[in-house]
Amino acid sequence: MKRYFTLFLLNFIGVALFAQEGNFQNFALQTLDSIYSKFGNAKNQLLAEKYPFDENFKADYLDNLQQAEQQKKYAYLWPFSGSFSAVNALMELPKTKKAFQFLLDKKVLVGLQEYRDESRSPVGYASYLNTAPPSDRFYDDNIWLGIDFTDSFIHTKKANYLTSAKEIWNFVMSGEDDKLGGGVYWCEQKKESKNTCSNAPASVFALKLFMATNDKSYLQEGERLYAWTKKNLQDPEDKLYWDNTQLNGKIGKAKFSYNSGQMLQAAALLYKLTKNKQYLEDAQQLAEACLGYFFEKSGDLDFPKLKNSNLWFHAVMMRGYVELAVVNGDKKYLSIFAKNLEFAWKHMRDRVGLFSPDWTLKDQHQSKWLLDQCAFVEMYARLAKAGY
Repeated sequence: MKRYFTLFLLNFIGVALFAQEGNFQNFALQTLDSIYSKFGNAKNQLLAEKYPFDENFKADYLDNLQQAEQQKKYAYLWPFSGSFSAVNALMELPKTKKAFQFLLDKKVLVGLQEYRDESRSPVGYASYLNTAPPSDRFYDDNIWLGIDFTDSFIHTKKANYLTSAKEIWNFVMSGEDDKLGGGVYWCEQKKESKNTCSNAPASVFALKLFMATNDKSYLQEGERLYAWTKKNLQDPEDKLYWDNTQLNGKIGKAKFSYNSGQMLQAAALLYKLTKNKQYLEDAQQLAEACLGYFFEKSGDLDFPKLKNSNLWFHAVMMRGYVELAVVNGDKKYLSIFAKNLEFAWKHMRDRVGLFSPDWTLKDQHQSKWLLDQCAFVEMYARLAKAGY
């Protein structure tokens, strides 16, 4: 078995990290190692979507069955982008920046270039490889990349990361019009709905660009997008966020952890940047609402356990809790995540080091999804940075 990442890691930060047992940084490193050894290949810097390969897999998240059935060899952009977030989170840990920036530049961003679509204007990232027939371009997919590029710049000051972030921002802003009073669409090819997942993280993206550039226009955009999302997509009863509003005004009332989590992160960032206490109140209220909705009491466990959902959605929700802890110093929510992730390490991994997404332990999911594994790397790394 090739150990792609282990060999790389030993050259840069030595065996000491792998010799440590029972800490979240080590859990993140081992999981990333498993990703590259199982989902990677010797031909290019792309990753598979499933391990073992699943001939029957259809990417239903595309909302385009024709495209989902045509392209299977490599991961779609969304799950591949999870490797960017994972490596970024590891790059922020003490004494690891050099190693993981090398991995980012030589592996992650080389693979990402295969999705960059220059055939349509403005330039953006398509949902599948640019060597395949043209695929849909999703504004939220691009926003996640823009956030990661901005974080990379903030941490390294490497100018080309900021250049890429600004290019993506231009693409994202091309997805907004005056219908429904503003708001960014979900998909460039299906301008039928404006979603929390394309507006809440757009606010976070803008605020991070402000942090990177000190250009106040980004701060204004972050505030505006936050206000639009709160007005149009917040459930007034429990303060969580619905999924989308269609152009006819019909609300898609599903609630996902990443949607509320990104509004939590946006509120915490807005408080940090403006000192407006209303944003802190919003963040604290939403943190409690998420705890009550996306976690549940389970058996004899002494902590509320995450409910089954998309694992990466939970990782994105965790970003909000990390940001809240920065501004109010309260780590109680991160401690709950730490207990969940200790549970996952002990009970949800298979013999090759890959995770099932089932917190009930009833379904071990023989074919593992790339994005689930990347989500665990990110969460373990963020806990390690927070001092766990």
